[in-house]
Amino acid sequence: MYRIKTLNKISPAGLSVLDQTRYQVSGDVENEDGILVRSADMHDYAFPDALRAIARAGAGTNNIPIDRCSEAGIVVFNTPGANANAVKELAVCALLLASRNIAGGVEWVKAQAAAGVEVADVVEKGKGQFVGPELSGKMLGVIGLGAIGVQVANIATKLGMTVFGYDPYLSVDAALSLSRLVHRAMDLETIYKNCDYITLHVPLNDQTRGMINSDAIHMMKGGVRIINLARGGLVNEDDILAALDTGKVAAYVTDFPNSRLAGGRNVVPIPHLGASTPESEENCAVMAAQQLRDYLENGNIRNSVNLPTLEQEWSGIARLCIIHRNIPAMLSAITGILSQEGVNVENMTNKSKKDYAYTVVDINARVKDSVLDAIRAVDGVLRVRLINH
Repeated sequence: MYRIKTLNKISPAGLSVLDQTRYQVSGDVENEDGILVRSADMHDYAFPDALRAIARAGAGTNNIPIDRCSEAGIVVFNTPGANANAVKELAVCALLLASRNIAGGVEWVKAQAAAGVEVADVVEKGKGQFVGPELSGKMLGVIGLGAIGVQVANIATKLGMTVFGYDPYLSVDAALSLSRLVHRAMDLETIYKNCDYITLHVPLNDQTRGMINSDAIHMMKGGVRIINLARGGLVNEDDILAALDTGKVAAYVTDFPNSRLAGGRNVVPIPHLGASTPESEENCAVMAAQQLRDYLENGNIRNSVNLPTLEQEWSGIARLCIIHRNIPAMLSAITGILSQEGVNVENMTNKSKKDYAYTVVDINARVKDSVLDAIRAVDGVLRVRLINH
């Protein structure tokens, strides 16, 4: 029986992926084998010895201590693309909110009504203060062409926009999905200098933190409109507020508001609604649960942020799953131990991701605990797991 702990409310559609005869799932289980999480902060979480995997029902993993997980041999999954349609639709809304001051107009109408004014008598005179440009014919820069960015870029072309996309790490799948109408920008400067609208779809890391700052804004066109539905830390708060005050930035739409931003001039603060649709929450939960189940039952890894993708068909009666450092002579050490015990390797796959690697070995023999202990004792091995087919 696998024990799965839920740290947030997880869609029932996701939980149904886990067979109740094989999985105990609740927020109260102890010494859990796996964790399903959405936004709960895990940086101070005490990992039990049994914990093998954490599946985040969403794309971002800033709430999970990735380095500590890697050192403990814990696989961290996310669900890229599962919420892409929801965020894409909000991005279209954000483009309109950045242009037409719809939010300001709605609040003005409500204020008139609350003051006892007959709204129908004042709208024609008052609407002029909320005039804004159309999207058609304008230039949009999409920074980050992952699952979400590609969809935003593609749909913006259908709105009549000229779209530039920038992503130095563009995957083959993303490139194939990208409309031929989207222009590839080879550097951020091209985006900054030419685009009327800029939308961010990149992860938050040391390279992207504060990427929209005074230097970047200085290169941008006057009256640029910036949309951030990715991560709040991508935009330097002091610099964006200063640019809004001067009018250099005409509007800033953010899905990561705080009290300071909410009071800023021409800020449209959205309460983190990017993936807040029932369809998105269901898609993320199902994908997270499927990946967690496949790893626990078969040792397969797909969409991990800290370990390589590795999926292997079964070809033996048992499977060794070994997480280790990406260092020389590791495979020879593992196979040497198996050879000494007379264990024949039916199939073996090894993949690496930066400092870490993962090796799956299918064998046609039951191995003793002493064999597993010998592999665990190899310098650089972080976790060894045996799955019987």
